[in-house]
Parts: sequence; structure tokens; C-alpha cells
Amino acid sequence: MLQLHQQALCPLAASAVQVQHPARRCRRIACHAGPSVDLQAQSTGCSVARREAVLLAAAASLVSFTPGPALAKGKQSELTMVKDANDGYEFGYPLGWQEVSVKGQDVVYKDIIEPLESVSVSIAKTDKASIDEFGPLGEVALTLASKVLSPPKQEVKILNVKKREDNGRLYYEFEFASKANTYIRHALAAVTIGNGKFYTLATGANEKRWDKMKERLEDVVASFQVSDRYTG
Repeated sequence: MLQLHQQALCPLAASAVQVQHPARRCRRIACHAGPSVDLQAQSTGCSVARREAVLLAAAASLVSFTPGPALAKGKQSELTMVKDANDGYEFGYPLGWQEVSVKGQDVVYKDIIEPLESVSVSIAKTDKASIDEFGPLGEVALTLASKVLSPPKQEVKILNVKKREDNGRLYYEFEFASKANTYIRHALAAVTIGNGKFYTLATGANEKRWDKMKERLEDVVASFQVSDRYTG
């Protein structure tokens, strides 16, 4: 049975985080390669359980990240953009959030005062060409929200799902709530496939602050884009 580290499941579940020094943030270059995930094409009779296992394997195999912040434009004008030229993706995070180091994540930015407010990106190798090859949107959303993006034993409820197509690339986006003993975290996520990789962006906030953070976090998800890399 596939086992996932709790810190890989949810960056906020980590017992300790390390704030990255701003002067080093733009220069950090990580060269650790994650293990390849065996995602062989399934027959038309493939079971839901098998697709779920493949999804979990993809989410569990993480590789590293090299950021380069810049100011965003347009709708995401209040976000700071991070561009990863090596892995071919970018996203924005709210002004004032700081980069922290969390084992098992490519990158995490969070509000130091509000511990449930964060955004993270993870990457895994895959041989799939499109996110819909993993299954229907609702099925993929439930599997990832309950078994990858939330700590174990939390009650997870899918609130909304939608598809987005950007420059010919399909994204699955979903909204969910994870209920712990003392709090509820309201979260958003987007997943897509590109460059032979499975990309996952997740962000969220305490349910008590959701009305205040909702629009900003929706902009974070909307800013997430994956581009084809050309090695020339």
C-alpha cells in the first residue's frame, strides 16, 4: 500500500518551517531529482481504485523548484509572481507572504501570522499527456483533496469543481473544506499535466477568514500556468 509522509500531504501539517532569506530566494538552485512514477496506460476496464493509486503515486513523487519573483500584472495585480523556468510554470502569491521550507514540497509561501494561509506547488513525473487521463474531474478532486492535500483523518467535503483550458492545456480546479478537531480549512487547488509532469497548486485559509481571503486566493489559482519547455 502506498504510504505518504504527512508533510508531503499538507505543508501546514509540518511541525516546523524555516523562513527563507529574501536575498537567497532568487538564487536558490535545487538539483534533487524525484523518483519516476510508473503510470502505464490503463485499459478501458481500469477500476477507480487503480486510477486512485496512480493519482496518489503521482502526487507523492515530488521534485525541486527554482523561483524567480516578479510583480504580477492585470487581474493578479496584488500578487507577487514566481516563475520557474526550469520546470515551466508560474503562479502568484499575496503580497507579504514569505517563503518557507517544508520537506516534501517544491515551494511554499505562507502568511507567518495566519498559519492556515499558504500556497504550495508540487511536481511529479508522469507519462500521461492530459489531466483527464487520470479520470473524471469529480473523482480526481475527491481523491486528491481527501488523500493528498489534507492531513489524515480529517473530514473532507468537495464544494465546487470546474475545468479551465489555457493555451490548449486542460486544468482541473476544485474547492474543498477539510475539518479538523479545532478548525476548518477552506482550500482551492489546481492540477494539470505538462512537460511529462503532474503539477499541483494548493492554497487555502481558515474558514473564519474565508470571506476576506476568497477573492485573493481565487486569483492565486487563476494565476497558475504551465508552459511547454523547449531545450532547443
